[in-house]
Amino acid sequence: MKIAFHGAARTVTGSKHLLTLKNGKRLLLDCGMFQGMGSETDAYNHKWGFEPSEVDHLVLSHAHIDHSGLVPKLVKDGFQGKIYCTPATRELTAVLLEDSAEIQEDDVKYINKKRASEGLPYLQPLYRKEDAMAAMDYFVSVDYGNWYTIEEGIELMYTDAGHIIGSAAVNLKITEDGITTHLTFSGDVGRYRDVILKSPQEFPQADYILLESTYGNSLHDLHVTTPDQLLMWIEKTCLKKKGKLIIPAFSVGRTQEILFYLNQLELERRLPDLDYFVDSPLSIKATEIVKSYPQYFNKSIQKILETDNDPFAFQGLKYLQTVDQSKMLNFRNEPCVIIAASGMADAGRVKHHINNCVENSRNSILIVGYCEPHSLGARLQTKKEVGIFGVMKEVHAEVGSIHSMSAHGDYDDLSQFLSCQDMKQVRKLFLVHGEYEVQLAFKDRLLKKGFTDVEIPEMHYEVGLT
Repeated sequence: MKIAFHGAARTVTGSKHLLTLKNGKRLLLDCGMFQGMGSETDAYNHKWGFEPSEVDHLVLSHAHIDHSGLVPKLVKDGFQGKIYCTPATRELTAVLLEDSAEIQEDDVKYINKKRASEGLPYLQPLYRKEDAMAAMDYFVSVDYGNWYTIEEGIELMYTDAGHIIGSAAVNLKITEDGITTHLTFSGDVGRYRDVILKSPQEFPQADYILLESTYGNSLHDLHVTTPDQLLMWIEKTCLKKKGKLIIPAFSVGRTQEILFYLNQLELERRLPDLDYFVDSPLSIKATEIVKSYPQYFNKSIQKILETDNDPFAFQGLKYLQTVDQSKMLNFRNEPCVIIAASGMADAGRVKHHINNCVENSRNSILIVGYCEPHSLGARLQTKKEVGIFGVMKEVHAEVGSIHSMSAHGDYDDLSQFLSCQDMKQVRKLFLVHGEYEVQLAFKDRLLKKGFTDVEIPEMHYEVGLT
């Protein structure tokens, strides 16, 4: 058996890891889109490193676009197998992929107007809405905690990874020549003190582990109260400067977390009397899906649900559906809070809001999650001038960040995730889904803990496992 790393290899996005068995069967772990890679993003998303029609099975860890976003392109390019995921991941992926297609079509239409005026050929999206809808016919739901036979010699079991609703670590038992190999792919590992979700579950002893490492060299600040930080930015921007507070946030996970904290501020009678816009049809759908899986909420949320039947709603909250409603915010002079996707600010409606607000010092842009170094979200934090839709904009809006809201575990969380393993039985641990410098530091930490073989694969690297 061999494994090849075709994404999230010394980078954070584009998760794709291909297992090739001795009998020629191929099993792909995740099929994610590259995001925030600057001018190279499009090229990365067009280059598979393998032939999609030769892949027999696809196993998804969770719904986030950097893990599922190229599924429609995979199917369009020839994949005909089954796609396995948890029930919640199936629901979330359906709305995320449809939204991703719409964003691509809208962005390409916007860009092609400029290209046409310059006499340049039109660009095409990676896939369209009909491709996203067609891909859902290949999905098969698999519940947590039970071994599922994909085919003879390949068994799958999902364990809760605590990252978003439906997220899972992928546990595989692969039998070749009478010998069974246990492999675990962590997907994205959540936090053990998550505000909404249960902690990551223990997973079976593995021979090989693929472990995410996004925050492998840092600790999240546990001494800072996130609602207080949000309130500080709302008061400073909306009450003192009378401006708009723009919050780029992923529609699944981060948006619900922000709404929960704002609800908490209202329950404490501290939430300012303002309009709070969630400018995303996707976020509306995603929030309803999240609320339909209360069994995955932690004990604290279960307790809150006894007295508050909707911990994601509060006075002043307004959901915007249409493009016209979104555009009207550009002409609004009253202070407000705008929460919109995407989290890295590289696409979606939030990019248009930033484009409209970034040159006004009354406004603020608050980054609440990880941003790839070349993404707009990252550049806003380090540059005095940024390019948006091909036009350079001076950054006069105040740009801040809240690091305590990450849905990824830090190195303590990742170490706790691994604590259920006998390190002597783990033949090799691969670090994926992380920046290389971060991974080097995390590798050193893991070796000191007692893991004997830790490898950081580069893009398209292939290695034998048995």
